[in-house]
Amino acid sequence: MHSETPYQVTPAPLYDHLAAARQPVILSAEIPLGVDWVTLSNGVRTLAYTQPAPPPQVPVTAPQPVPAWAKTTALLAPTVGGGITAGGIGLSYAAPGLIAMSHALWSAAALLVATVITAPVLLRTARRAIGNGTGPGAGAGQGGGSTHITQNITATGLFGRANGTINHR
Repeated sequence: MHSETPYQVTPAPLYDHLAAARQPVILSAEIPLGVDWVTLSNGVRTLAYTQPAPPPQVPVTAPQPVPAWAKTTALLAPTVGGGITAGGIGLSYAAPGLIAMSHALWSAAALLVATVITAPVLLRTARRAIGNGTGPGAGAGQGGGSTHITQNITATGLFGRANGTINHR
């Protein structure tokens, strides 16, 4: 097919590329335990595992005593849990009473608001009725006039004796 090759071809000797592998390039101090140089059946030297790797050495330490805070916490945990449980049970028994007290407090608040709103209205109505001569005390022989009382009080010091006069007109 090809008539002439323009350059000279020299065949490589058989296994010549393995010649460099025959010389170890790794130092023996760098080889880990369980690995060693071995020669294969075709004459090639290589690294291989010769025995299973030993398990890593873990330093054994003496067991340490349990700290006092850990013992205290371990003893308090069930107590706190029991207290929370007892509180929950107590609230479940007290719930109807708490609901009734809540309704009573709302009723008392409504009564207080109604009193605050109603009292001034009643007082204003009563004053108008007395001022017109139609209220109580506007009977026979009494005029429809209003009574004015003036009171003057004087005192000396915080805890001094007070003196006063009352004037009816």
